[in-house]
Amino acid sequence: MIHEQRVAFAIGDAGGISPELSARVIADAQANRGDMIVVGDARVLAMGAQHAGVEIDLPTLTPEEAGQGLPEGSVLVDMANCDPDTLTLGESCRETGAASLENFAAALRLANAGIAGSAFFTPFNKHGMRLARPDYVDEIGFINATINATRSGREFNVLDEVWNARVTSHIPLREVADTLTTDRIYESLCLTIETMENAGFERPRIGVAALNPHAGDGRNFGTEDEDVLLPAVQKAQARQMAVTGPIPSDTVFVRALKGEFDAVMTMFHDQGQIAMKLIGFDRGVTLIAGYPFPIVTPAHGTAYDIAGQGKADTGATFNAVALGRKLAARAERKSTPAALSPADLTALFRGPVKEDATQS
Repeated sequence: MIHEQRVAFAIGDAGGISPELSARVIADAQANRGDMIVVGDARVLAMGAQHAGVEIDLPTLTPEEAGQGLPEGSVLVDMANCDPDTLTLGESCRETGAASLENFAAALRLANAGIAGSAFFTPFNKHGMRLARPDYVDEIGFINATINATRSGREFNVLDEVWNARVTSHIPLREVADTLTTDRIYESLCLTIETMENAGFERPRIGVAALNPHAGDGRNFGTEDEDVLLPAVQKAQARQMAVTGPIPSDTVFVRALKGEFDAVMTMFHDQGQIAMKLIGFDRGVTLIAGYPFPIVTPAHGTAYDIAGQGKADTGATFNAVALGRKLAARAERKSTPAALSPADLTALFRGPVKEDATQS
């Protein structure tokens, strides 16, 4: 049986607000109602509880003890991988990056095995992760490698007002135009519609943001919008998808907020992120979709400037947990997970992670 409402919960970067956010969510009876398998260092969580001013009473197991069987209800699997006494709050370092990667890999394996319905993590810091793992690019490549994914997912930012999908993500801006292809954009449109339908949208309406100013202005400011983006939009429209574009990116979010679109698809990271964070910085959720289970996190970062001060806003964190559970409940994962031996179950926490897989 797949535990749809159980969350595989990875504690993120210990140098930022992740410990505090983790403690606040775990201490909240409503958020904890569907059970959580929390993966991280017990000392980091205790530090977060101190920062947040909350008390946590959570059964704690080592990975080896967890291998003998996970109890019902919420539990902390103590990875003992990040001693807070060796850290400086507000700074990235190799130790926090390595722990984040280990925690994330375990949460992904738990969800992939059907032991949890969704994977959730509090904010990571990519600089620390790259100090620990130089080949690390971003979450998608790491996910692909960790669960042997058959296709790459895509990142979405989710607010009540509008969703944002994007075709490229963590790549240099100078590489965006060369990375965009009609097939890649069309595949992203298909995944966006699939994901939003799974979230309850009957026929999601997508506005496609142009790459160039004024959507290329009749080829005066670039040819990509007419030669690459438009054919993808036309292909989607021919298959009865509610897709419009390309639309100048300085107006597409205005039209979405007026109710014309349910989502905006942007061509690169900040084209959508800037708009979404202006609309709802403390509410937004990052969803990584396209895998057998949803992967969610608050859309904001580690907030090193307020680490340890008990000031972290939990709105986006609670929204992320709720969205992960909602999508897990609607996911079509009907097969019963295979029984795991103690060694196999322990390996979900302790297994090695391969080199990041190439994104498609």
